[in-house]
Amino acid sequence: MGATVVLARLLTPADFGIVTMVTTFSLLLCSFGLNGFTEAILQREEITHSLASNLFWINFSSTVCLAIVFAALGPLMALFYHDPVVKHVAEGMSLTIAAAGFSVIHLALLNRAMRFTAVSVISVVARSVYVFVSIALALAGWGYWALVAGSIAQQLSTSVGAWIMCRWVPSLPRRVPGTAAAVKFAINVYSHFSLNYFAGNTDNLLVGWKYGAGALGFYKKAFDLFTTPMCQILSPMGAVVVATLSRFNRERGHYQRYFLSGISLLALVGMAIGADFTLVGRDLIRLVLGPGWSEAGRIFAFFGPGIGVMLLYNTHGWIHLSIGRPDRWFRWGVIEFLCTAGLFLIGLPWGPVGIASAWTVSFFVLMIPAFWYAGKPIDFGVAPVIAVVWRFFAASVAAGCSTAWIVHIAPPFGAANGALGALARLVSVSLLFLTLYLGAVVALHRGLEPFRQAARLVHDLLPQRTEPQSVSASVSGVATNPV
Repeated sequence: MGATVVLARLLTPADFGIVTMVTTFSLLLCSFGLNGFTEAILQREEITHSLASNLFWINFSSTVCLAIVFAALGPLMALFYHDPVVKHVAEGMSLTIAAAGFSVIHLALLNRAMRFTAVSVISVVARSVYVFVSIALALAGWGYWALVAGSIAQQLSTSVGAWIMCRWVPSLPRRVPGTAAAVKFAINVYSHFSLNYFAGNTDNLLVGWKYGAGALGFYKKAFDLFTTPMCQILSPMGAVVVATLSRFNRERGHYQRYFLSGISLLALVGMAIGADFTLVGRDLIRLVLGPGWSEAGRIFAFFGPGIGVMLLYNTHGWIHLSIGRPDRWFRWGVIEFLCTAGLFLIGLPWGPVGIASAWTVSFFVLMIPAFWYAGKPIDFGVAPVIAVVWRFFAASVAAGCSTAWIVHIAPPFGAANGALGALARLVSVSLLFLTLYLGAVVALHRGLEPFRQAARLVHDLLPQRTEPQSVSASVSGVATNPV
C-alpha cells in the first residue's frame, strides 16, 4: 500500500496502463510451474530427491523457452494495442518469466515442509525490493520503465531467497517413476489456472484494446484494490488449508469440519471487507492515490459488492486439489471462463464500470454451482456451505444498508472536502459499519460462537503452533541441510 501511495503520485495512469498491457500476458507465463508443480509436490504423499530434481529441470527449461517466445511476440502485442512502446516493455518483462522458473520447486518444498514463515519472508523481502527499485527509478524519471525494472528485481529476489531458505540442490535429470504422473497433474492444474487467468484478465485486454492505456490505468488500480483481500487473505491461507485437507482425505468428518471452519473465517472477514469497501472505496482511493485517481474510485464502487463472494468462491479449488482431482478443476475452469468472458462482452459498451459490474455478477452466478461440482466426488454437498455463510452475508447487507442510510441523513459525514474529509469519512463510516456488522453477526448466530471458532482456527494456523519439517524430511531420500 505504501508503494501504491508513492508510485501513484510519481507516475501517470498511462504508465501503469502500458505495463498492465504487457503483464496481462507475462504473468500467465510467470506462473507456469508455480501453479502446477507446486500443487503436484504438495499433494503427493512422498517425493524423492530424483523426482524433485526432474520437476526442477522440466520447469526451468520450459520457462526459459517461454521467455524467449514471449520476447519474440512483442511486435504482435504492440500491433494489438496500437502502441509501439508495448514491444519494448514486453522484451523487458520476458526476463521475469525466466527468473520466476528458478524458484518454483524450492518454494514448493518449503510449503510442503510447512515452512510458511520462510515463504512469507521471501515474499516480503522480494516485494520490498520491488518497492525500493520502482520508487528510486520513478524519482529518477524512468516512467513506466521503473515498474518494469521493479518487477525484474522482485522475481530475481524471490529466486535468490528461495535458494537461501531451501538448501536443497537438484541433481541431473534421469528416468524416475512418477515423473510423468506428476507432470500430468501439474498440467491439469496449470490448464485450469490458465483458463481462470484468461477469464480474470480478459477485462484488461478489452479495456486496453477498446479504451486505451489511460482508462486501463484507472481500471487496474480499482481492480488491484478489489483483489487485495484475496491476495492478502486467501493466497497464504490456501497453502495451509490444501496441505492439511490433503491429509484428511480418508477422514471425511475431519475434512468437512476443517473446510467449513476455513470458509466461516473467510465469510466473517470477507463479507465485512466487501460491504465496508463499497461504502468507503471512493474515499479510500482518494486518500491513497490522490485526487488525480478519482475515476478509479468511481469504478471501484462497482467492484466492492463482489469482494466477500469472490473470497468464498475461490475456495472451491481447495476441494479439487486436496482430493487429487485437478482434472475436474480444469473442466470447471472452462465453464467459468465462458461465463465470465460472456459477461465482460455484455458490460463492455459501458466501459470500465460495465466490466467491474460483470466481475461482481459472475461470482454471485458461479459460487453455488462451483461448490456443488467440486464436492460431488466426495458427497460434500452445497447445503453445509450455504448454512455456514448465509448469516454473514445477511449481516453485511443489513449493516451496509443501515450505514448507507445513516450517512445519507447525517450531513456531517459528507460535509468535509479534500484528503482530511476523505479520511474522516473513511474512519467514521467504517467504525459505524463495523459496529452494526458485529452486532448483526451476534444476533443472527445468537451468540459469540463465530468469533470463538475464528479465534481457534487462527490460533491453529499460527507458526508457533507447528513444528515444521526440514526440507530434507519433506523430500524422502535426500541428505541436505535443514532450512
